[in-house]
Amino acid sequence: MTALEDRRSSAPAAESTTSPGLYTYDLAPTKKEGRRWGAYNVFTLWANDVHSLGNYAFAIGLFALGLNVWGILAAFALASVLLFLLLTLSGFMGHKTGVPFPVMSRIAFGVKGAKIPAAVRGAVAIAWFGIQTYLASAVLGALLVALFPGLASLDTDSFLGQSTLGWITFLVLWALQVVIVSYGMQMIRRYMAFAAPVTLVTMCALAVWMFVRADGSVSLSDGDPLTGGAMWLQVLQAAALWVVIYGTFVLNFCDFTRSASSRGAIVRGNVIGIPVNMLFFAGIVAVLSGAQFSLNGQVITSPTDIVRTVPNMFLLAVASLALIALTVAVNLLANFVAPIYALVNLFPRRLDFRRAGLVSAVLGLVITPWNLYNSPVVVNYFLGGLGALLGPLFGVIMADYWLLRKAKVNVPALYTEEADAEYHYRRGYNPRAVAAFVPAAAIAVVVALVPFFHAAAGFSWFIGAIVAAALYALVADRASPIRDVDGETIAVAAE
Repeated sequence: MTALEDRRSSAPAAESTTSPGLYTYDLAPTKKEGRRWGAYNVFTLWANDVHSLGNYAFAIGLFALGLNVWGILAAFALASVLLFLLLTLSGFMGHKTGVPFPVMSRIAFGVKGAKIPAAVRGAVAIAWFGIQTYLASAVLGALLVALFPGLASLDTDSFLGQSTLGWITFLVLWALQVVIVSYGMQMIRRYMAFAAPVTLVTMCALAVWMFVRADGSVSLSDGDPLTGGAMWLQVLQAAALWVVIYGTFVLNFCDFTRSASSRGAIVRGNVIGIPVNMLFFAGIVAVLSGAQFSLNGQVITSPTDIVRTVPNMFLLAVASLALIALTVAVNLLANFVAPIYALVNLFPRRLDFRRAGLVSAVLGLVITPWNLYNSPVVVNYFLGGLGALLGPLFGVIMADYWLLRKAKVNVPALYTEEADAEYHYRRGYNPRAVAAFVPAAAIAVVVALVPFFHAAAGFSWFIGAIVAAALYALVADRASPIRDVDGETIAVAAE
């Protein structure tokens, strides 16, 4: 019996009023005593996630779009303040209730209606899980060819859009993540604690190497930077898009903070991991892009462009493996945990954390994510449209929790299907939450995808969140009593 199975076997029996369709070990609230996620663990979330390959590509792209170094720093300073506030509010919800995101959604949407936000969040995450695994496998494939040139012959054929080498590297990293997740949140926490310092040291070393290589010369712009109003518009759009990138994490941050030891740990971890770490990240971006531009007048698109130029094979291997470890960490955090809880919530009688992890991984494989990534239509319209829905979901959930209930939650009532229960609403759905979400979601999707609104597309998450919160504040039921009851009687040990 594994440690995870042992903890589950010792879980307290649920009260008779809890429904087996709503209450399982993985969805149950965590006991307040024994929560072990401290400030360092919260920090490692951001130390890994902020320094992802996708984020570097996005930030370096700002240099190519005409923002100078100071404009990039301003964009990330503004974004980090917004994210710190949003993530701290979301994190406090997880610490207060001890429940994962699908259960948290029951407060506003109802015990059955919560499947709507959980399904949207899970679908986005599964697609990006596959895509991120594919990007990491491409780095691994390039490394293997550099170390063993004979393997290049395995990269010339194609089956379902992937070469033999591509399939091998993808399946290796796919299996690695499945193994890590099979040991539960505790193993994910340990992996993050390992990957975070490796990532930071690697990216610092890469920046120092580029700085020395450019003889200390770092270009502050690409030679024709934006100025005046155009620059500030780009700064605001960049800051908004950076928040949108974390729109998924803002929703399900409670999946992690339900194991946080205190509110103070969340705040300290967020302060170091978001404002401090993001400005540190922006500084590395400035050095990498500015030094490369000083060398040859070209703007790189990703740190992998620099890694490939490392002249020493040993250092090339170390840097590549660090980038792979980083991408795996980001994938586990942002794209694996969310669909696991969503699937457990959808099929509580059949799936637990481990089985849901395997199902998520299989779905991330069968969608052939490399084909999704190489299709601008799919990325822009399907994933972009789903992403635009996250803002309205956040708006409804935050307005309900903070404005209407003022952080008062009857946790045991989240696990019962009794008709007179607090979160049963109408047949398990809260029509007022749906009524606020649907029009706000329609507006957000139109702004995000219709070319006419291109200038405002970067703000679609904020527009959707604000409209949804305002609508919900208008239509919410303020007559029903609101009780504050913790979930200790039905709680399980935190991992």
